[in-house]
Amino acid sequence: MTIYLDVVILENLIMNSIIIYVTAIIMKLKIKHIKIIISSLIGAIYSVASYITNVLIYSNFFLKIILSIVMVYIAFTPNNIKTLIKQTTIFYLTSFLFGGVAFALIYVIKPQDILMKNGLFLGTYPLKTVFLGAIIASIIIIVGFKIVKTKINKKDCFKNVKIKILSKEINIKVMVDTGNLLKEPITGAPVIIVENTALENILPKEILNNLEAILGGDFEKIPEEIKNIYISKLKLIPYSSLGKQNGMLLGIKAEQIEIENDDETIKKDNIIVGIYNKSLTKRGEYNGLIGIEMLN
Repeated sequence: MTIYLDVVILENLIMNSIIIYVTAIIMKLKIKHIKIIISSLIGAIYSVASYITNVLIYSNFFLKIILSIVMVYIAFTPNNIKTLIKQTTIFYLTSFLFGGVAFALIYVIKPQDILMKNGLFLGTYPLKTVFLGAIIASIIIIVGFKIVKTKINKKDCFKNVKIKILSKEINIKVMVDTGNLLKEPITGAPVIIVENTALENILPKEILNNLEAILGGDFEKIPEEIKNIYISKLKLIPYSSLGKQNGMLLGIKAEQIEIENDDETIKKDNIIVGIYNKSLTKRGEYNGLIGIEMLN
């Protein structure tokens, strides 16, 4: 059987690129196409090298693990080891499913010339088989992960958040609310809703106790020194809910918020804290609401 190395490289380059791209879609990662091409090309060259040489090191299990980690790192450049492990795991799951679909298609097509060496599958099957396998596997993976992600358990609904305002910090528990699409109307900054009682350690009581008056433009009960510090940071946030069609929240711009999301900490700078003058829950399970977009 005649094997054309350029065809083998092209096939592996295509499959590797699609696997990396699907991994990025699942994990909602920003990607650069040049990084995907470089990463995929490294994998393709390794595949060819493992076929044309008789060096046993190319079939070494640990070398293949290292190759996968290198490919993932080049493609996504994760910030820490935990993220790298998570991305590599999804990369492997995607690869295994792609491999399963490819084997199934080869079984159906039953090409006359086919062989395998050092884990590399070679044959006379056309490139359209590669594309068809990639399309089927991509649909299965993306749909499957979307189904899984919709089944969010209770633990995933709550996040620990650190809020920093004028160098003062508090830590609160918030609930992820898919219906919280509030934005500050002028800047478009996302809004995190927080109970006023949870903000007592970082905001003056003169502001927290006079929210309705401030919303109405009455600052008489606010001392001059507090007005000078905080008035430029205050925002008016219109909102609608089941109980109130034309409501208004008083908001204040945070210097930074940090959200603990699984094994990573998400830092956001351009966030408005909307001060809610009531309790969000009777049992005190959480003190705030954040939109799901803040977790991206």
